[in-house]
Amino acid sequence: MNFLEERIIKDGVVKPGNVLKVDSFLNHQMDIGLMDQMGEEFHARFAGKPVTKVLTIEASGIGIAYPVARCFGVPLVFAKKSKSVNLDGDLYTAEVESFTHKNKNTVVVSKRFLSADDHVLIIDDFLANGCALQGLISIVESAGATVEGIGIAVEKGFQIGGRIIRNLGYQLESLAIVESMDDTTGTICFREQG
Repeated sequence: MNFLEERIIKDGVVKPGNVLKVDSFLNHQMDIGLMDQMGEEFHARFAGKPVTKVLTIEASGIGIAYPVARCFGVPLVFAKKSKSVNLDGDLYTAEVESFTHKNKNTVVVSKRFLSADDHVLIIDDFLANGCALQGLISIVESAGATVEGIGIAVEKGFQIGGRIIRNLGYQLESLAIVESMDDTTGTICFREQG
């Protein structure tokens, strides 16, 4: 069992509807030491890749993506879920559906921050059905950039997202893959990873 799986067992809460709450350490209140450890682990897993940018989606992905970008020494770009007055110029857009929030958002990235010269590592907190990742991949492709890999903190292995992304041929590295969870007992089982 790795460091993130141990933390999920210790502090994660299984809720009805296949919801795993990790808000006490990952995506509401953040354990900064854990974030740094995750950044180092993703850096190790994607070592040798010519990463020039790290891309995530607001808001939960930012805390995880920041230490990854720091480890690679590259900028962090995050897709915004709404167009604001301070977003000017041409934008890459994609529609993404959130499993957790049960809604659709159009996410945007300024064309100033992604170009065909970029080699992008996509980072996010959760992978369930893969909609957010597919949106980020489409933004990278629209820029003519290259997806070098995808790093996920927690993958729900019993949902289709991981299979879809792997079948598209991307290197997908998930720090914890939940194979099953039971909200009546609070039991969480993880997939063995090599």
